[in-house]
Amino acid sequence: MQAEPEVWTTVLFNRLLAGPLDSFLNAIGKPAADPTHPWENWITMEILVVAIILVLFAVLKSKLSVENPGKLQLTFEALYKFLSGQAHDALEHGANKYLPFIGTLFIFILFMNLIGVIPGFESPTMTPAVPCALAVSVFLYYNYMGVRAQGVGKYIAHFAGPVWWLAPIMIPIEVVSHIARPLSLTIRLFANMFAGERVTLTFLTLTYFAVPAVFMGLHVFVAFLQAFIFMLLSVIYIAGAVAHEE
Repeated sequence: MQAEPEVWTTVLFNRLLAGPLDSFLNAIGKPAADPTHPWENWITMEILVVAIILVLFAVLKSKLSVENPGKLQLTFEALYKFLSGQAHDALEHGANKYLPFIGTLFIFILFMNLIGVIPGFESPTMTPAVPCALAVSVFLYYNYMGVRAQGVGKYIAHFAGPVWWLAPIMIPIEVVSHIARPLSLTIRLFANMFAGERVTLTFLTLTYFAVPAVFMGLHVFVAFLQAFIFMLLSVIYIAGAVAHEE
């Protein structure tokens, strides 16, 4: 099987930092298939996205102003209002408690999706491991918040259904439903980003004028849409876990 072409960030990491990663992988008993190239595109692109977000928010923080807000501040204020509105619609009065997680999730996924539009880069969400890790994080988070909000006994009682005699049927259904959520989140994000990237690259190889621009625009739209859907489903799962139903 032919190895995936390395983007420039991966080439740089493998040239300068192959040794430390090899040592770490060997320490955990998972040695790299190629010790000279242990870094993969999705790892280096995730690191790059995190670095971009940190720099962007450092710049944003230094330019915050009440009297004269800049375009960057206004953009993120609008984004905050949008995310806050989505959270409050589902979670009502307790939304602010979960907004940091929801906002971080949306921004991280959005930036990972969008970076693949730039020539020479690749969306980390094209690799199943990245959406899977995000989906598992959501799964652990909403279950933890559900237990924290309601206590172990009451939270588990949600799986039994509205009446006790339905419990033998409802508990297996609920368990399977919850287990399927990370799988659903993973496949949805991975499949859409992988397909969008491949379609864009295919048309870029065929022509270099208007047609690729149209598909790159479509790719940007899909990037926003998939980040929103992932975030929205996460909000719905959190709302279901922390809801105090009679």
